[in-house]
Amino acid sequence: MRSVDPLLQGFRRFQARYFGRRDSIFEALRHGQKPATLVIGCCDSRVHPALLTGAEPGELFVVRNVANLVPPHDPDNAHASVAAALEFAVLSLGIERIIVLGHSGCGGIRALLTRCTAPGSALTRWLDIAIPARQFVERHHAHETESVRLNLCEKGGILVSLENLLSYPWVRERVEARTLALDGWYFDLQEGALWGYDGEARRFLPLVCPLPVRSAVSLRT
Repeated sequence: MRSVDPLLQGFRRFQARYFGRRDSIFEALRHGQKPATLVIGCCDSRVHPALLTGAEPGELFVVRNVANLVPPHDPDNAHASVAAALEFAVLSLGIERIIVLGHSGCGGIRALLTRCTAPGSALTRWLDIAIPARQFVERHHAHETESVRLNLCEKGGILVSLENLLSYPWVRERVEARTLALDGWYFDLQEGALWGYDGEARRFLPLVCPLPVRSAVSLRT
């Protein structure tokens, strides 16, 4: 078993940075939070929203789960955890933007696409939320390579979550009133690039391109 010491050392660095000065941002944060952005991301250890965006403590309200999924609105709250966090972020914190952050090489989406999880398991039931993304890929892109189908399904899962967000009445009301914006982002782990969904173009377009020292990889969307 790996030692916990590296984690404790990391906390000490955090402590020195944020609590070692009188002008620490936690002077204000200890009295409450007022983030403007909710990020719904994957729990993949390689995809850390605050690290990717350079956000400081207090700037992001983050929900992470397998495959960055948002379940559709359900009065019976079958998936209460995500719904509860979404409700708190929108109605209590008054966030102004929701970003669904997906990524390449997502193990959850790969499991959805390959149907490799145990029937009836918690993981299978959770991934069922993104079945429309798999169905779209299987219906229209069955001839593509496995890597392309995975890429398309990962991006499709983001779109499913964006659509499901609008099934929450208090989300839709704020989107229609232009007090809340919804964004779909896709982090390419291979290139270190960031893509964003453009509703008018109906495709993902580059928000932050790969660094010049790395060659771009063309991905069909």
